[in-house]
Amino acid sequence: MSRGLYKQPGGKLVGVSVRLSDAVPAYSRECASSTQSVEQCRIDGDFFLDGDDKDSRRLLQDLENLLQSQQSASARDITRRLQAITANYPNVRLVGMTEEGIAIAFLRAITGSESRNAEDATNNGNIARSTKQYSGKQPEMHNALTQEEYLERWRALKPTVIHDKPRNPSEQMETDIAWAREVAADKREPTLRIWEWDAPAVVIGKFQSLEDEVNTAVAQKEGFTVVRRCTGGGAMFIEPGNTITYSLYAPLDFAQGISIEESYRLCDFWLVRALKELGLDVRFAGLNDIATQYGKLGGAAQRRFTPAEGGPGAILHHVTLAYDIDAEKMGRVLNTSREKMSDKAVKSAVKRVDPMRSQTGMSREDVVERLLDAARRVTM
Repeated sequence: MSRGLYKQPGGKLVGVSVRLSDAVPAYSRECASSTQSVEQCRIDGDFFLDGDDKDSRRLLQDLENLLQSQQSASARDITRRLQAITANYPNVRLVGMTEEGIAIAFLRAITGSESRNAEDATNNGNIARSTKQYSGKQPEMHNALTQEEYLERWRALKPTVIHDKPRNPSEQMETDIAWAREVAADKREPTLRIWEWDAPAVVIGKFQSLEDEVNTAVAQKEGFTVVRRCTGGGAMFIEPGNTITYSLYAPLDFAQGISIEESYRLCDFWLVRALKELGLDVRFAGLNDIATQYGKLGGAAQRRFTPAEGGPGAILHHVTLAYDIDAEKMGRVLNTSREKMSDKAVKSAVKRVDPMRSQTGMSREDVVERLLDAARRVTM
């Protein structure tokens, strides 16, 4: 399999892996010219697909099927045809990536290059350079609600705040889905759950490639369980004493009338206030990261559940924060491509993560207690 990557500026990573019938095709000025065929094609990455789960799977399959017949098409033609496919799924939205990004990753895959040099080989440098910054890069500039309106929504939501018992990684994934579906069916009140882990884990995003994101042999040797969550986004490195994770299970109308990008800010409104109370200079970074001036603290992910049994539907929003981190171990367990870091000021995933321990001087237990208190106070 040959693999191509493209990091949407301000957005997420998309990867396309292909298996060709023969050798790598040669490219002319505008398009690939070869009698070869793409025998297999797979799209993966840390992007998000927002919408019905079945439709999301069908959309990805249709995009992959389309790419299998496109090795002799130009980048612009591939993009237009991908856009025609996504238009057939009006209830599913690509979040963190674009059709142009998929086309670029595909062309890199069939030239056998993961780097930006593939743009020169395919003469597609113009489309790569003209691809727009992902619109979610600075969504705070387009918020529909004020901070006071965020607070009003939280007071109306009044979630039950739970400090949950320790659960193993697989049970954590199952609990998230089960509780979200219960809220979607009006069988559970809105709930905010702070997790406790009973074992180390690597949690990969719904659309990520396991073999490309995780060094599975090292993970197994180090005692990490690898699990896949039901949301998009990137891989999370979990050690029980070094991680703080929370989930919000809220009815769909909690985020009614606002963009998906803004819904991240709404769901994390209480958390940002709490972290600022701890003395941290917190800000949102990109679509779904939470950071300070020293680096990334954590990342968020979402999934929407359709109404069930007459219920309101649900938003599952969860966040993992690094309280402390064994950076050397994380570097051994996780694989991070240069392309993924291509639009980052700091070119190391390890250096980008700056734990809360060093910034607060507090124990993890104290931080968790302060977060629980803040979550309860925001609804008063």
